[in-house]
Amino acid sequence: MIRLTGIKKSYGRGENQVLKGIDLCVRAGEFVVVTGASGSGKSTLLNVTSGLERADAGSVEYDGRDIEALSDKERTRFRRQNIGFVFQQYYLLPHVSVEKNVQMGADLVGNRDYLSLIEAVGLLEKRRKKPTELSGGEQQRVSIARALAKKPKVLFLDEPTGALDEGTGRQVLSLIERLQREGKFTVIMITHNQNVADMADEVIRMNSGRIVEQRRNSLKKTAYEIGW
Repeated sequence: MIRLTGIKKSYGRGENQVLKGIDLCVRAGEFVVVTGASGSGKSTLLNVTSGLERADAGSVEYDGRDIEALSDKERTRFRRQNIGFVFQQYYLLPHVSVEKNVQMGADLVGNRDYLSLIEAVGLLEKRRKKPTELSGGEQQRVSIARALAKKPKVLFLDEPTGALDEGTGRQVLSLIERLQREGKFTVIMITHNQNVADMADEVIRMNSGRIVEQRRNSLKKTAYEIGW
């Protein structure tokens, strides 16, 4: 379980308060979607929850372990061992192959079974190609495989379909849905697409640095059942 208590975060000299006392619990193995307008604090919440940034106040506990109390070196080790990231931008190395990009994630934890992930995202036949030879949807699938090659306990996704058309976006969401169901890891996804919330176990809506709504879906939809 991930538990956030009293999380506050400001930028500048403290005058720009982005998170204003966030309390949140995320159950292990669930699919959580965070929505809200631009500037509502979604990305900052992701960065603090994942350990990319430190909070100014409050605690971020993973199974009772407060990562805010860790040193920078310990936080880096924690992210490497537990956290995966997928962003709207693919952040792939353009001059090496699909296989090498995914292998870099796998090497962080000594995972030698990364080819099965490339196969799982449907790119085994293109593993020798470079990212520049792939479509946007294929590049995003590589970034997902690279993140999962670390065998993370929690996968954070920041607008993973924001740069994709509807058809490709649905394919990527369906892939995430399937891999999460098979791997039983936790997913926390930020999106502007309100319809994606219908896929989640838990939906969180933010506004002006606060959680203003939190609800559970009694009936989850698939990536091909949601609106767009």
